[in-house]
Amino acid sequence: MHGTKTPSLRPAVLLAGLVLIFCLPGLSQSHMTVRREVYRDVSPPLREMIKLMPPPSLAKHEAEPVRRIPLPAGLSTLAEDPIRQQTVVPFTPVVGTSFEGLGAGQYGFSVTGAPPDTNGTVGASQYVQWVNTSFAVFNKSTGALVAGPTAGNALWAGFGGGCQSNNDGDPIVLYDKLAQRWIFSQFSVSTTPYLQCIAVSTTSDATGSYNRYSFQYSNFDDYPKMGVWPDGYYETFNMFNGNTFVGSDVCAYNRTAMLNGQTATQVCFQQGSSVGGLLPSDLDGTTPPAGGSPNYVLNFGTNSLNLYKFHVDFTTPANSTFTGPTSISVSAFTPLCSGGTCVVQPGTTQKLDSLADRMMYRLAYRNFGTHESLVANHSVTITGGGGIRWYEIQNPSGTPVLAQQGTFAPDSSYRWMGSIAMDQAGDMAVGYSVSSSSINPSIRYTGRVPTDPAGTMEAEVNVVSGTGSQSTGLSRWGDYSAMQVDPVDDCTFWYTQEYIKTNGTFNWNTRIANFKFPGCGGAPSPDFSIGASPSSVTIAQGGNGTSTITITSLNGFKSATTLSASGLPSGVTAAFSTNPVTPPANGNATSTLTLTASGTATTGTSNVTITGTSGALSHNATIALTVNGSGGGTQTAVYDSTLKAPKCATVTSGCDSGPSLLLGRDTLSGGAEPNQPNNINSSCADGTSGTFHSDESNDRLVITTADG
Repeated sequence: MHGTKTPSLRPAVLLAGLVLIFCLPGLSQSHMTVRREVYRDVSPPLREMIKLMPPPSLAKHEAEPVRRIPLPAGLSTLAEDPIRQQTVVPFTPVVGTSFEGLGAGQYGFSVTGAPPDTNGTVGASQYVQWVNTSFAVFNKSTGALVAGPTAGNALWAGFGGGCQSNNDGDPIVLYDKLAQRWIFSQFSVSTTPYLQCIAVSTTSDATGSYNRYSFQYSNFDDYPKMGVWPDGYYETFNMFNGNTFVGSDVCAYNRTAMLNGQTATQVCFQQGSSVGGLLPSDLDGTTPPAGGSPNYVLNFGTNSLNLYKFHVDFTTPANSTFTGPTSISVSAFTPLCSGGTCVVQPGTTQKLDSLADRMMYRLAYRNFGTHESLVANHSVTITGGGGIRWYEIQNPSGTPVLAQQGTFAPDSSYRWMGSIAMDQAGDMAVGYSVSSSSINPSIRYTGRVPTDPAGTMEAEVNVVSGTGSQSTGLSRWGDYSAMQVDPVDDCTFWYTQEYIKTNGTFNWNTRIANFKFPGCGGAPSPDFSIGASPSSVTIAQGGNGTSTITITSLNGFKSATTLSASGLPSGVTAAFSTNPVTPPANGNATSTLTLTASGTATTGTSNVTITGTSGALSHNATIALTVNGSGGGTQTAVYDSTLKAPKCATVTSGCDSGPSLLLGRDTLSGGAEPNQPNNINSSCADGTSGTFHSDESNDRLVITTADG
């Protein structure tokens, strides 16, 4: 709130968004910034928000124009890829479940944008697919539609600002396997300030409620790519000032805070304009890297891979480091189409984009115990077509080793827009698009087992054959796809990609398919997950609060599970209504946790860890516990969408807008105030004149009683 607003002496203030930025000298080519979220809240259940969404716009448009990044200097044009693989052996896994994703004529969905930026991931019981304008939730066992199709910005309904009003896409959806939560991310760039909108589910149900955040950037944050790591959610961007590339930005969001709906910061290292196309590593499996391991970040150089290490310290951000690169020599390659447009289709002169100026999503990480592996891919030129260049890097925490590399191109068709992953047994799979003068754009995958000769893949499998080509006037394709590994058995691969059914434009379709190598895992072991709802509890000294602890059976688990609580502040006790709890096979059981604070309990916010133990199995959930003084303490305000004004939920001795609630002035660029005008009946709205933070402003209000 700024300018003409006069504070009222009522305990009502608004959280409207502080972007706290400070810069520290980083490495020679890095510029470090630390930013707090612009705004955050907790959403209603997604299943309820979907019911209230208006019909989507049917206007067709190309997504944000493709923004090329510079290729490394010194790359040569090769007559043939030196490690091209043309001879293959039969491939064992066949397609398991395969069903249509979002696309023309499916589930009442209408294509309004291109390319689809096809992306998806798999959770405990659901598969979520997100294309540029909409997402949908499917039952992963049957392929049946559970929810959607729904506009992407439905996740931010009632949130305010660009995240609510813009549906700009470049989406990523991930499943945090360690916490069993969903993470949704898309950008807001059609208005300023430029934002990244992130939502973290409060349970393993994709249709439940979400902790929602927005983060601000000074440049256009193009092509965001995200990875899950134990200490943070890492996201990379190609940053543009207008159409001028200014370098990749690499950011880490505070995962612990976001899982608990708390105030979160991001620590970012902006690179120079010579560094682009970075990918963050994304954890597969449930064995994390060694404690304190940095996130690994990768791009390609001139016949090399560049490996960076990002260590984040959210407690003392100045201790964060972004180091590298370590250059890993690889066989020479030529990026497909020199990164531009050359992929042919039958029946048309229209060629498709390659996006071969960058690595393809994801950079999949796995800790096998005996070694760590990263797998990655990009698109390269072969004689007469294109191939998938793939790599396995081992020992990234020390001196990295290129364990194997290959270029899969069994014929002269164009294979491009790949995504790669590795299962718990070390089997590898890569999915991709394929097209030629006689093959309409189609979806295929290939793979290998550890006993195959190094650097080779087995025969490819066709997921679905395209029966149309993208017509004249639209070259956009991709811009990425997603190969993921099922978190339940850690063996089943899930792949989603686009294809074309009939000639035309803005009429793409997508497919979702899974498959499994027979030597992986055997029968899945019984296991369980644990969740806490709510995951944030506030109590006063002398009072108590409750949270429902749910044990969910996985793979037929039906054993007694003992619950315990740790990390309790002094003077707080924990009691479970039922302990142990025993869920029925593939069902769930609950226990009510009561947290009781004595009259002298330590005040403040603590993370309480709830542990479920059954034999050798042990899983955790976290509750953010806030203990206030006996007078109720000073409460933190939230935005009340009914009053359209700030509000503290209960009457206590004080109400604090906090450091992030009021910063902004109307809709001025660089300082727009979310949810403005932020006062009852718009009685004292900001003026539109003046300059943000140059004219008078109220950035924070604390209202307390004189006696506490």
